[in-house]
Amino acid sequence: MRPVWAVGLGLAAGCALAWWLSRDPPEVVEARQARAEAAAAANAEEARPVLYRWRDEAGNLQVTERPPDGRAYEKVDLSPREGIEIDGSRR
Repeated sequence: MRPVWAVGLGLAAGCALAWWLSRDPPEVVEARQARAEAAAAANAEEARPVLYRWRDEAGNLQVTERPPDGRAYEKVDLSPREGIEIDGSRR
């Protein structure tokens, strides 16, 4: 009869080998991480509050929360980007 420690050692070695063979290569992990970071950045950019500036048929400037249908418009951020200083004391 074999010693119990040999069976335990064999199981541990088998589990370690299975883990080693089933893990992703480093380049796959890095590519997955890069895709996740890009998706998070895109979601953060889309979540920023924004207004839409456009001109109606009469040429009047309109600023709305929803973009107009079938017209050219410009996005206007409600919050400043990093590195932009807002100073309301200037005239």
